[in-house]
Amino acid sequence: MSLVNYEPWLGVRQLQDDINRLFSSWSTNDSSGVTADWVPNVDINEFEDKFQLYVDVPGVDPKDVEITLENGVLAISGERFVQAEKSDETVIRRRAERGAGRFYRRFILPESVDADKVKATDRHGVLEILIPKQAKALPRKIEVAA
Repeated sequence: MSLVNYEPWLGVRQLQDDINRLFSSWSTNDSSGVTADWVPNVDINEFEDKFQLYVDVPGVDPKDVEITLENGVLAISGERFVQAEKSDETVIRRRAERGAGRFYRRFILPESVDADKVKATDRHGVLEILIPKQAKALPRKIEVAA
């Protein structure tokens, strides 16, 4: 049997640390929340030879999306337009949960990416961005000579 110190404020301290970490990680030059009307969700996968991003942009025409990669920063921006209403109908109530207007996300990429080979495709409102790593950055197996 072992004794454990009871710390009634441990949960509060952990919460405070999490909040401090959240706000300290915000960069003063990150304008995602300032210039955007909404922010799309993004999943990022890293593999040995590439990075793969999935960006949820349903209802956004691919021609309204701009992707740039400059100085190691991948920026994704675009616009989702509000659905047009029929002019002969009057809306009695409205509940709007889908963001509309401009969106903007950016990611700082490591130096190991191959910026010349980035590819983007749109499938059913999910933007897939493949960013390969440079060959020199890939791990390689070295044989030991006997």
